[in-house]
Amino acid sequence: FVPSLLVEFRKRLTPEILGDINDMILEYNTADDDNDPNGSPSEGCTEETSSDSNSGTMIIDATCAPQNIEFPQDINLLNQTRENLEYMIDEICFSYNLKKPRMYREVARGDYLAPAKCKRRTGKRIRKVSKKQLQYIRRDLRYIDELLAQGIELKPKQLERLIVVRKVYEQQEYMYCNNTHKVPDRIVSISQPYVRPIVRGKAKEPTEFGAKLDLSIDNGFARIEKLSFETYNESEVLIGAIEQYFKRNGYYPKRVLADKIYRTRDNTAYFKLHGIRLSGPALVRPKKDPKADKKIEYEDAVDRIEVERAFSLAKRRFGLGLLTTRLESTTESSIVLSIIAMNVDRFTGLFFVRVLLSIFQGTYVGLILDLTF
Repeated sequence: FVPSLLVEFRKRLTPEILGDINDMILEYNTADDDNDPNGSPSEGCTEETSSDSNSGTMIIDATCAPQNIEFPQDINLLNQTRENLEYMIDEICFSYNLKKPRMYREVARGDYLAPAKCKRRTGKRIRKVSKKQLQYIRRDLRYIDELLAQGIELKPKQLERLIVVRKVYEQQEYMYCNNTHKVPDRIVSISQPYVRPIVRGKAKEPTEFGAKLDLSIDNGFARIEKLSFETYNESEVLIGAIEQYFKRNGYYPKRVLADKIYRTRDNTAYFKLHGIRLSGPALVRPKKDPKADKKIEYEDAVDRIEVERAFSLAKRRFGLGLLTTRLESTTESSIVLSIIAMNVDRFTGLFFVRVLLSIFQGTYVGLILDLTF
């Protein structure tokens, strides 16, 4: 056994494979609950089948799974870029027995630490430090280009890291020259370049750094509808989630509980076509007597809390609150595994509820025989 063995397992268990495993677990246990005449009804937001073709309730919402990285600051990122380039030059010179070029590391390190000695880190002072670090990085990149021109080959890891630091340099130079803090596909971590800033708009953490995912709740159990490290609009996921619901059950949900951002014109038109009720006020003029609508909105808001409870549970107990994996593939697998563990934990709780009910009803022996054979 080696520590990297679990990493290899996570690499082989892709999010697609884990998603299929989650669906198989839910399908098997849901079918078992449906065929059990003495079983208790599933908890959560469920509705009995009516005369209409639609039945059930689906809840959907988006969240961010934060990555365990240092809060990104421009001068820190530039300093890490410079240190990576210096280390790369040292490795190349050692491997090919070349003389190291002069890089003034102590001076560059002192320029980076200069703002820490000041009481206030003003914007002017930060720009001054950023300019110096950009100059050091430009010089180190020139050294590496000269070494590559001599026919020196880089290792695969060195080549990957060089591509990342070049992109960081280009982004930081663009932001410095244009006096802005926004750039497309901004890299916030050199060791994990796939991580992107996700604007959440929350009071506690307006911006988080990690993967964004849409989670749907059906019959109290969770499924990941979309998982991405790039920012996207949640409203684009809703129709696909409804189609997956239809594919699983053979009918559309009777109501969908979602946030305000999901109520777009395209989505409301789709829901009207299939006879699905979407929670929240309609995109028209409000009615004169809104008492009945307010009652329905209140019930929908209470039922929609279930998805928020699932987010809280997954982050507090199942590792979704802070991801410590380093690779993009293993991070995605860890997120899906957190949702699977949460569903299995719920199945375990429901099983013990059934056992307790069977003990009080006197059918405990029959239940054990059914589960055994």
